[in-house]
Amino acid sequence: MLAELRGLNEECGIFGVWNHPRASQITYYALHSLQHRGQEGTGIVATDGKTLCIRKGQGLVTEVFNAECIEKLQGTGAIGHVRYSIGGLNGFENIQPLLFRSQNGDLAIAHNGNLTNSKSLRGMLEKEGSIFQTAADAEVLAHLAKRRGNGNFPDRMMQALQELEGAYAFVMLTEEALYVALDPYGLRPLALGRLGDGHVVASETCAFDLIGATYVRDVQPGELLTIDHRGVQSQRFGGTQKQALCAMEYIYFSRPDSNLSGLNVHTARKKLGKALAAEYPLDADVVTGVPDSSLSAAIGYAEATGLPYELGLIKSRYVGRTFIEPSQSLREQGVKLKLSAVRGVVEGKRVIMVDDSFVRGTTSRRITTMLRDAGATAVHVLIASPTIKYPCYYGMDTLSTDELVAANYDVEGMRVMIGADSLGFLSVPKMQEVFQCGLCLACFTGEYPTWEGERRV
Repeated sequence: MLAELRGLNEECGIFGVWNHPRASQITYYALHSLQHRGQEGTGIVATDGKTLCIRKGQGLVTEVFNAECIEKLQGTGAIGHVRYSIGGLNGFENIQPLLFRSQNGDLAIAHNGNLTNSKSLRGMLEKEGSIFQTAADAEVLAHLAKRRGNGNFPDRMMQALQELEGAYAFVMLTEEALYVALDPYGLRPLALGRLGDGHVVASETCAFDLIGATYVRDVQPGELLTIDHRGVQSQRFGGTQKQALCAMEYIYFSRPDSNLSGLNVHTARKKLGKALAAEYPLDADVVTGVPDSSLSAAIGYAEATGLPYELGLIKSRYVGRTFIEPSQSLREQGVKLKLSAVRGVVEGKRVIMVDDSFVRGTTSRRITTMLRDAGATAVHVLIASPTIKYPCYYGMDTLSTDELVAANYDVEGMRVMIGADSLGFLSVPKMQEVFQCGLCLACFTGEYPTWEGERRV
């Protein structure tokens, strides 16, 4: 649905390119394709082999960059970042990539995810003399790498990565190479591609399509890649773990034209909709989805039931960024500006409204009311994912059960709250049947993949 209205957000998107004559321009366009992963800030660092040059700022990619500043980011290597902050840490100093200068060479880092042991690592490093300038987890890795031994950069980075816990995908840039790392569980998506004689990495493969790159493979959990004049070298820093890609990447976060672990996101969402139809074969007149991420599931539900799929809800493309602010009052007001019901489609009809997930219930309640006001005689709400009952510690901004409606109400209580005629959620077993890889289901089941024994993240 609408992340900025509903309050379900993922931390960011990352991109890197090496050995391309227009590295910063390629990064600029790639960040466009990843803009859905973060709208609060963006940045690019480029290298010409001698120094690293940075440009970053608050706002969208088109607001921060223009032709003049891209032209100043000269070089054949670059990394970029689009950011959504969690915990209100949205100051300029936290916009990535972060750039660190030293006598031994410069280092830029961009990060997607959330370190669950960040606080303890910061405390340890501060006792050792480190002084932090940001609240970003990327700075923790930079300090660790600087303090871990006197070996070459990949060796020091390997040691540093082994001290991290939680979800992380890193792209790192020096004057001599691009480095890429993914956590041992593969909680965040990251793909490797080719572009001419160069290499690219991105949070989603949709970035490859825009810049004309060819997908090579997914970065593997616990893998560190070194990309330089020799090509791509792979090292393992994490033990073999069961892959646990965040299920919400398929359900909500990723673009429908991206592929994750060999499965197209649109195809996966359609399958979720068909699984939903198997569990809730309702009697109705029309099926509609909530733009944009729910449309695929709604199409799948309609195909499976034989009911007509219609555009019962329309999303405005021209609302200003005022309503991206993650406050409850602005979310509620923003629904009316972002969405409108199509009276000609829903009037006099029993409507099945398919949505991708259900967090606070505010937006579902307002959309249900909107459909009734447009003349719908019944509104059935079906969610193409299980109930979100547990907080996420890996980069999604649901850090408390107090804000999760499903943690405090049963399905009937939630139905009454949103004013729907019926409410249904896809079961965990049915959802698991759809996917080809191991998933993190922590927000649905409370089983966190990074627990060690009885110690919780």
